[in-house]
Amino acid sequence: MNVKDQIEARLHAAFRPEELEVENESHRHAGHAGDDGTGESHFRVRIRAAELAAMSRVDRHRAVTRALGDLVPRIHALALDIG
Repeated sequence: MNVKDQIEARLHAAFRPEELEVENESHRHAGHAGDDGTGESHFRVRIRAAELAAMSRVDRHRAVTRALGDLVPRIHALALDIG
């Protein structure tokens, strides 16, 4: 399973979001710092879930990072839009 699919699966399991968009932006960073050549280094996530909406911004980011677990060290850049 590729990293995008793993991100989606883990966030669905953790938060049952009303909205979830995961975009692989790695192609935009080819040749830049953090590009490991896999095409799976840069991601943008937009997630809307009731559980997250009740948290502070910092707690939302921590919760998503926890849910992604061992994927986080494999991702060079992760842009989060959480609500």
